This record gives sequence, C-alpha cells and structure tokens, in this order.
Amino acid sequence: MRRIKQQITEEECLDVLAKEKRGILAVNGEGGYPYAVPVNFFCDTKTGKIYFHGAKSGHKLDAVKADDKVCFTVCEQGQQIEDWSYHARSVVIFGRIKIVEDHFEAIGYVREMARKYYPEGSDEEIERDIEKNGGRMLMFEIIPDHMTGKLVHEK
Repeated sequence: MRRIKQQITEEECLDVLAKEKRGILAVNGEGGYPYAVPVNFFCDTKTGKIYFHGAKSGHKLDAVKADDKVCFTVCEQGQQIEDWSYHARSVVIFGRIKIVEDHFEAIGYVREMARKYYPEGSDEEIERDIEKNGGRMLMFEIIPDHMTGKLVHEK
C-alpha cells in the first residue's frame, strides 16, 4: 500500500466484503493473459474467506486448475461528499483458490449466498432453487494470503 493515509482497517475491509454484491476475480489466464471476471460472492467474515459459485466447465475453471493464485477486488459505489468528490472504500485480496469438494459444505455456502442476495426469500424457496440448480455448479473458495483496503477520495 503506497498511500498509507488512505489505508482502512481489516474490520473495514470485512465490512465492505460483507455488504457489497459484486467482486472481480482475476486469474492467470490462457497464454499468459490475465482474465478478470465479475462474480457474486459471499464473505465469511470470521475467516475472511470468499466463496462464489461457477460452472463445471469453462475458461475460469480451466485457469483456476492451471494456477491457484488469484486476486479478488471489491469496490463500494461510494458516496458524494462536498461538491463533487466521491469517497469509496476498496479491498484487494491476494490468495489461493480451490474448489470446495465436500458437497454438503458447498451447499451450505450456497445457502449463505442466497440469504445475502435474496434476504426476503424464504428457506423453502432457497431449498427449491438449490435442489433445481445445485447439481450444475461448483463452489469456489478463496483463501486470502494478503488483504489491503483503502478509502479513495476523488478530489
């Protein structure tokens, strides 16, 4: 972190990760090209681990299998302060990614994601959706090696 005065605490980083709906997963892609893709995610704020689901085949999965090093970035929408400047917090995580192999554990994280994205949904609706779609996806887990966050003040 170059601009130490803008650094936010670990607790503030976890707050951003708990509240925001979308992050950017960056992996080492085919042919040495970086591959960055937006994903919906859930952060376990007790462990700092990030979870998201994806297809059982495709470019993202191929890249993850080839190299488990990833970068995950989340940025708040921010809020306008004063005349025109915006304040927004962002979080960058460097870590390792793996597929959650235990089916019951993976489904537990799917439930957590469902509650984050559909807080008004009933447990019955969540379970019906898991039964319908749960067999077609993989759950991924990012284990952070290093996390930093900063408050951006655009002025």
